Amino acid sequence: MNDKNTASADDRYTVPALQRGLQLLMQFSREDRELTGAELSRRLDLPRASVFRMLFTLEQGGFVERVGDGNSYKLGLAVLRLGFEYLASMELTEHGRPVIEELRDRCGYSAHLVVRDGRDVVFIAKAAGHNAMFHSIQVGARLPAHATVLGRLLLGNLDLAALRHLYPESPLPAYTTRTPTTLEQLKILIDLHRLDGYGVSQGGFETGISTIGAPVFNDRGEVAAAVSIAVPAQHVNETELPQLIEQVKGAAAQLTDRISHLPNRGAWQPNPPARKAA
Repeated sequence: MNDKNTASADDRYTVPALQRGLQLLMQFSREDRELTGAELSRRLDLPRASVFRMLFTLEQGGFVERVGDGNSYKLGLAVLRLGFEYLASMELTEHGRPVIEELRDRCGYSAHLVVRDGRDVVFIAKAAGHNAMFHSIQVGARLPAHATVLGRLLLGNLDLAALRHLYPESPLPAYTTRTPTTLEQLKILIDLHRLDGYGVSQGGFETGISTIGAPVFNDRGEVAAAVSIAVPAQHVNETELPQLIEQVKGAAAQLTDRISHLPNRGAWQPNPPARKAA
């Protein structure tokens, strides 16, 4: 069969409306999180009426959402669900799940694996704790990176210039009295976590929950993820805290070894800045 006949055969199985709908979804990106129907019409070179019908259909399925009462749209939760089906098959998740399950078994608390998506921390795997009365955050949840200890661990590769690009506004959104509202404050916290090789937040972003996390590195020595546990207490017992920190750091180092295929990569690779005296 020649190329022309092959193309004709392929065209018979192509669904133009589905193809256009997928092209519409692909217009949304990290830079273009919100788009109007008119903007999508121009980008796709399609009549506005056709675009609005596609938007209506996608909105009904949860793949796009209208932003407030305006004319703009953003990606919906149905896209996120599809994304996490993909994440479930990724090497990081496959290697990470048994690590956080072992961490959970050791400490008894819910353990998580998180990655950074722009300005958000995204939970991609969870091992539920033994306390049936306590239900920690679920897979797929997002938290603001700058306002959480996990986010600050994941921002560890970024210098001040990169942080300015990521957070052009000032002040930064505040969620509690402990939230850094300037890039300088944020960078100080990032560097402290970087120097320690872990981070602890006791009753910070979520009242009544303490978080202990440590970074996971790829084969280039870059922060690829973080491992954490959620302790259902405003403050972790001082005698228990050092052991929990070591268990989380050990799990992060184990996952680093698994995904980097190199030994002893559980510490920060770039030279951290010297800590200033308090």
